[in-house]
Amino acid sequence: MRKLDTDAYISTLRDLVNQGKEVRLIISGSSMTPFLVHERDSILFSKPDSPLKRGDMVFYQRENGQFVMHRILHVKPEGLYIIGDAQVEIEGPVNPSCVFARITKINRKGKWIGPGQFWWWFFQHIWLSIIPLRPYIIKLLSLIK
Repeated sequence: MRKLDTDAYISTLRDLVNQGKEVRLIISGSSMTPFLVHERDSILFSKPDSPLKRGDMVFYQRENGQFVMHRILHVKPEGLYIIGDAQVEIEGPVNPSCVFARITKINRKGKWIGPGQFWWWFFQHIWLSIIPLRPYIIKLLSLIK
């Protein structure tokens, strides 16, 4: 079996986004848990068509070349402050030019969810407001499972 070069793959997806296409990708990693789960859920993303704002999920490339999909916590003059839904550490400032896509919809547990729907709204607003409580809530959710 041939191993996929993740950087080359994401670069190809980025090229499609720059051509105006909407792209679907299966989630890899746990930084967006509990909203998105590794290899279960997928995202639909496209080039941002309006200014980025708090709560947007964005795909960006770090200075070290790593591709990441997280949520914007703050938009400030010096850049974006970004955090994964499972994290308490805030990354930033990130230059807005590093963002190449905004997530437009997600497929969670086999159902499409987009802006305006409850779970989208909950993670975009409430979850961003309770960052210090996240580890306890995630632990509690794992115990319930």
